[in-house]
Amino acid sequence: MALAGVLVGVLIGVTGFKGDRAASPGATVTQTVPATPGEKAPAPSPSSATRGALGFGEDWRFTSSDPAKAFEAGVTVLGYREGFTSVGNASEEAGEPGYVWAYADLRLCVTKGSFTDSTTSWTLYYSDGSRVQRSGTTYGDFPKPEYPVEVTVTAGKCARGKLVFAVPDGKRPQSVLFAPEGVAEPREWAVPKG
Repeated sequence: MALAGVLVGVLIGVTGFKGDRAASPGATVTQTVPATPGEKAPAPSPSSATRGALGFGEDWRFTSSDPAKAFEAGVTVLGYREGFTSVGNASEEAGEPGYVWAYADLRLCVTKGSFTDSTTSWTLYYSDGSRVQRSGTTYGDFPKPEYPVEVTVTAGKCARGKLVFAVPDGKRPQSVLFAPEGVAEPREWAVPKG
């Protein structure tokens, strides 16, 4: 009977594991810094300062709270663009008319250890509370380089690319959200008015 209890405990531990996500079980924020050493961070717009959102190019630094998987990383949104054309149709992906393609230009860098990120960490947030997840498809003519679907970045390395979304035409997102597994609160970058 004791052996059965141990086996059940082991199985629960194994099935609860969701891969080698360096951020698990948690991450803590250390500071917001310029995107690259020596570069001056852009001043946040008044609207982003009141919401607590970062401006494009501002790097958000976070670290692991698990000493067994220690890492230090920084992430930023470098830009946002909507309305590019593709062989694929954004409205078809969204399942209703009135959608266009957009992308966020993202960069993740690690200074210590390693961190695994995926495209599911990123969403667009709209002022009415709606959120748009990244495109479930990719076409050869999507803007390059594309942000990797899943990537493990090691110390001294970065991952950068464009992540595509099908968005409602004429309705600009308020911010780009980053919410990787293990981070308690999402971090956001304000999207400037078009």
